[in-house]
Amino acid sequence: MAELDRHKADLSEQIKRFDVALENMSQGLAMYDANQRLLVCNKKFAQLYRLPPELVQPGVTLRQIVAYRIANGIYAGASPEEYMSERTAPVVAASDTVHELSDGRAIAIARRPMAGGGWVTTHEDITERRRAEARIAHMARHDVLTDLPNRACLAERLEQAVACAKRGELVAIHVFDLDRFKSVNDTLGHLAGDKLLKCVGERLRAVMRETDSVARIGGDEFAIVQVALRGPADASVMAERVIETISTPFDIDGHQAMVGASVGIAIGPIDGDTSEQLMRNADLALYRAKSDGRGTYRFFEAAMDAQMRTRRAMEADLQKGLANGEFVLHYQPLVDLNTNEITGCEALIRWFHPERGLVSPAEFVPLAEENGFIVALGEWVIRQACLTAAGWPAQLKVSVNLSPAQFRNSQLASLIVSALGAAGLAPERLELEITESVLLANSEANLSTLTQLRTLGVRIALDDFGSGYSSLAYLQKFPFDRIKIDRCFVRDIGASASARNIVRAMAAMANGLGMATTAEGVETEEQRAAVLSEGCSEMQGYLFSRALPASELERLFLRRSGPATSPSVSGKPATAA
Repeated sequence: MAELDRHKADLSEQIKRFDVALENMSQGLAMYDANQRLLVCNKKFAQLYRLPPELVQPGVTLRQIVAYRIANGIYAGASPEEYMSERTAPVVAASDTVHELSDGRAIAIARRPMAGGGWVTTHEDITERRRAEARIAHMARHDVLTDLPNRACLAERLEQAVACAKRGELVAIHVFDLDRFKSVNDTLGHLAGDKLLKCVGERLRAVMRETDSVARIGGDEFAIVQVALRGPADASVMAERVIETISTPFDIDGHQAMVGASVGIAIGPIDGDTSEQLMRNADLALYRAKSDGRGTYRFFEAAMDAQMRTRRAMEADLQKGLANGEFVLHYQPLVDLNTNEITGCEALIRWFHPERGLVSPAEFVPLAEENGFIVALGEWVIRQACLTAAGWPAQLKVSVNLSPAQFRNSQLASLIVSALGAAGLAPERLELEITESVLLANSEANLSTLTQLRTLGVRIALDDFGSGYSSLAYLQKFPFDRIKIDRCFVRDIGASASARNIVRAMAAMANGLGMATTAEGVETEEQRAAVLSEGCSEMQGYLFSRALPASELERLFLRRSGPATSPSVSGKPATAA
């Protein structure tokens, strides 16, 4: 009897432990006998299916439990009948399934048969896990800021489109970025820029067909995969729609933001039969659209590929050219209109390529600005110009153009101090010419840099005055030493009363602010007389002299005493000098 009591005590203790384990499981558990009657279940099982106490008692049939769940809308499958049939079928093998219940929950169910009939089953609510996995999967394929598909997702959809193209369908890939987006970041801040990108994403979604895909592939760059085209004209319609949609002003926290879009288009399979080819060719077409003035679209053409190869070769040659001494500076005189004396010279870079000969600055300077090489090239120009000017008469200054990219170098002021020191040139003999684009980009920081340079004694000139749209505002913000009136006004001054009036107004305003004025592009005696009579103080142009190598400039002008007479005085054009 004592032994029996001990066994009873051990059994009671084991049952208590089983009950504790059963009730503390994170999963619902139920056990059925061979007749599909409930043997045991835990509280979690009852909670999962919201079962009343009378349905969790031993002896309740599985059919009763399932019928209750169906009556209360807690089941899965196409119909209650199918669900009842599936759940009450005999369990003869282990199974693992996930049921999407009609109330939106996902339940993972594992069933294991027992010896002698019957089975044990566990039930786990994996709804939140499923949602978290879905969020992670969505984030892996979508842009966090705009919630548009990202580059990885675009690649998949483009591959699908390419497969359609191989079956004879026409597809298009549009690659585009936002014009003037950087100015939004610079003027309104990066948070405003992010809001603008979100708004762009919303607008793009609104104009897409269900069969098309739009993605943000980085920064302010987007792409569209367009399928089932009847012809290239369908791609034109899409591009025009995108440009129109994005060009409509945005309201960002009460501020109006104006941007635009430039679009490059490649058509498959005409322009390529792989996703890599189509993306590359669309990029080439985008580059052409931006080169042609932005706010437009261009289709890929075979010639673009050859042009890009030429461009890449030139990029490599730029690097080698600086190291090999292929760049030189020519100097164009600035002349006092009243005394006809040279007051200084503008340094203009020239590239003598060993194979291509003289390469126009209009061809290589924009390329250097795009790829960042302008910083190294600009440093060489500053140092060389200072060294050359140090050998000129002390009253002459040298002018050097600065690119906006050079202002992104925080060491610009230190570089100029170093160049002046190495050449032994007085700071007031160096004049830096900037355009309005320098001030448009990160204006406060750039104004601070200009103020630093001005404090050093360096002179600052505003180039191409009148060709932008914000000159007057910057004349108030910064006291320039000189403004240069753009050649487009000087060219028409003899034939256009409006051009003459504009020159007169700009000269009067500059004189009133204590600034000198230089008329650019003076090519005839009539133009010289006109800009003088309208109040300009200096001129620059072919009437006096073209840009010359330093040695020729010194021989013709800087070694003689008295006023520097132009070669054109005798009637011989300066361009022939």
